[in-house]
Amino acid sequence: MPTPEPPVRLVERQPALDDACAAVAACGELPLDTEFARTETYRPKLCLLQVGTPREVFVVDTLAALDLGPLWALLADARVPKVLHAAKQDMEVFQLQFGALPGPLFDTQVAAGLLGYPPQAGYAALAEAELGVHVDKTQTRTDWSRRPLTPAQVAYAGNDVAHLPELAARLRERLRTAGREAWAEEDCAALLDPRLYGVRPEEAWQRLGGVEFQPVAVQARARRLAAWREQRADRADRPRQWILADQALTAIAAANPQDADAIAALDVMPAGAVRNSAAAILAELRQAEDDLASGALVLTRRERPAATDNAQVKRLAAVVQKEATALGIAPELLATRADLAALLRGSRDVRPLRGWRLAVVGEPLLAALA
Repeated sequence: MPTPEPPVRLVERQPALDDACAAVAACGELPLDTEFARTETYRPKLCLLQVGTPREVFVVDTLAALDLGPLWALLADARVPKVLHAAKQDMEVFQLQFGALPGPLFDTQVAAGLLGYPPQAGYAALAEAELGVHVDKTQTRTDWSRRPLTPAQVAYAGNDVAHLPELAARLRERLRTAGREAWAEEDCAALLDPRLYGVRPEEAWQRLGGVEFQPVAVQARARRLAAWREQRADRADRPRQWILADQALTAIAAANPQDADAIAALDVMPAGAVRNSAAAILAELRQAEDDLASGALVLTRRERPAATDNAQVKRLAAVVQKEATALGIAPELLATRADLAALLRGSRDVRPLRGWRLAVVGEPLLAALA
């Protein structure tokens, strides 16, 4: 039988947060979760931070006038393991809010994937399957930035950590039995790389997809526009698509308009956006030309994969599928199609050739390439 749910306590005042910190400090393992809002901002806005102890769950209102420093100091203690589910978005929030990541980490979604669950298995589904408990998900689409919070919202937020300790213990036991505990530890540790949670403006073009297959001049313009958009979205704290939609960005990069009227004629931006951004966009397009002419930027155009390449990817995918079937896990946990395409291009800096995956699937893949 699952353990009874601990009571949930909403923390809105500093004395209550001090009490929560004292309780958290006495724990050997901390289940964590966050609730945030992002629909109208570039950066996620942390709205709630939930942390559990064996006796109660604290739902900390991070929008209240609280000094979160003492709590963060406890969460950052590397001697205390943290348990989260689907931790990547939470890690991004922590990185942006506190400038660091709470570790060491045990991600129950990562662990479940290595035990045969779908790679994106939800917390409620796992709690039902492993513990036989029902987790209410009716507040999934809540606007967590609105106040006051309702009792139903507080209970929902608390539930997201209430069963994590028992779920983590169950999954760890099964991983240990399967000889895969070290696999989970390695994959969870990889989530603590700060480089995963920020976009460098000069690399923002990679979000567009397919840019490398365009003519060099188009690539250069797309790179400049993507970097400009990222910086502007960051400064304004608005979604990058509000600054310049992907479709508009790629259309402008391809057309290379020479004035504001030419941008407007493309009909990919609202008139107000053209008025506000045309000068900056045109400056970026001119700078792209200068970068190429001066040699400051050297690019090549990649050829799109031919049919024979696709056939080779399928051949390698069959190797991955064979190993995944033997392990009873999803093949994408071993290698993605992008990994296989990179292998065929000669890259050896791919996930299947690192860590525990090297012996499991990397060596069979290399043998298939020989």
